[in-house]
Amino acid sequence: MPNCFGCCLCVVFWQVCSRIVQAMIEVLAKLGRGPVFLAGEVLECVITFTNPLSATSTSASSEMLAWASAQIHCQFHTSENRVALPPSDGSKHDVQAENETVFVPNRGERGQCILSTPPKILFCDLRLDPGESKSYAYCETLPIDGPPSFRGQSVKYVYKLTIGCQRVNSPIKLLRVPFRVLVLQGLKDYQFPQDEAVAPSNPFLEEEEGLKKDSRLADLATELLMVATSRRSLHLYNISNTRGKVGTFCIFKTVYKIGEDVIGTFNFSEGDIPCLQFSVSLQTEESIQEEFQRRRGQPVSFSTHARHQESCLHTAQSSFSLPIPLSSTPGFNTNIVSLKWRLHFEFVTSRESAGTCLLRGSQSEAITWTGVEQMDVDTFSWDLPIKVLPTNPILASYVSQFSSTNSITI
Repeated sequence: MPNCFGCCLCVVFWQVCSRIVQAMIEVLAKLGRGPVFLAGEVLECVITFTNPLSATSTSASSEMLAWASAQIHCQFHTSENRVALPPSDGSKHDVQAENETVFVPNRGERGQCILSTPPKILFCDLRLDPGESKSYAYCETLPIDGPPSFRGQSVKYVYKLTIGCQRVNSPIKLLRVPFRVLVLQGLKDYQFPQDEAVAPSNPFLEEEEGLKKDSRLADLATELLMVATSRRSLHLYNISNTRGKVGTFCIFKTVYKIGEDVIGTFNFSEGDIPCLQFSVSLQTEESIQEEFQRRRGQPVSFSTHARHQESCLHTAQSSFSLPIPLSSTPGFNTNIVSLKWRLHFEFVTSRESAGTCLLRGSQSEAITWTGVEQMDVDTFSWDLPIKVLPTNPILASYVSQFSSTNSITI
């Protein structure tokens, strides 16, 4: 009798496990070119639905999905200690958003959805036999007037592609695919040549024509970036404090792409004041527009991305090279926040002449010079604004924290 009871338990357990294994569909989303895009480009994603059970499995059966849809949205987060947003209009609250059978891409996420594309239906009533897979292509043009992806100290802009799918009489399941958007400011104001604008159009091919225009925008962005960042001209600055000239600083361009190196040189041989030490920091300046500041006159937030420091007493010339990280955000401006780039210089100079900075240690033929133990110094700083633009999104994809492939099981 105990053996029969144990057998019954095994049968029940096997049936439960079979039902659990049976109710399974794998959803895989893959971005074809990588997880980084320029605003105005077309995002392409292949979504594959698979019934993983083999046809030879004893518990194999067909699986059904009622529908699947996809949509792109940008989520906006703020620090409550730094940003004061106007109160949201409660009358615009969508009651359907609380219904688990309604497709809401940003359900359960913090912040506000400030941008979204129209949802696109991938299919209705999909049947998958054991071992069968079906793939669907999703294409959407990224809005050219949206903000870039950004994770700052006060504000965050996060882009995601959300795929929603539902079994019959079951809640909606969401697969979110995060990606990064780079924005080239002013690109949307570019006017295409008139011969393209007046070309005859086919009303039945409006969508195809739109894709061609977006492709031209992406190509144009790459060309404009190349032209803007390849220009070189000598920029020479005198470095001085209240006591006199310290030296000169030379840089050959002030417009860069992320991923490039900022290179500069110093010449201290022409200075009257000895420079003991200098440092150069590559920084971003994140400032909240005045009407959205939590406190009037609140300080700007700075982030340092690279730094070079060097002792330079009795050094005639020196140089530095600071890499702009590919993962960093180019400068931009919205109605709430602005991001600017700069080189921040700090100098330590002596109040005495260079000859008094060393002491003769012996009267013998072998002369030893040693540094003084104490010295009166002055310190001062200087900021040089630079402009940082996006780069080729394929290049930025190599260091992206996002994966091109995301999946869930439902």
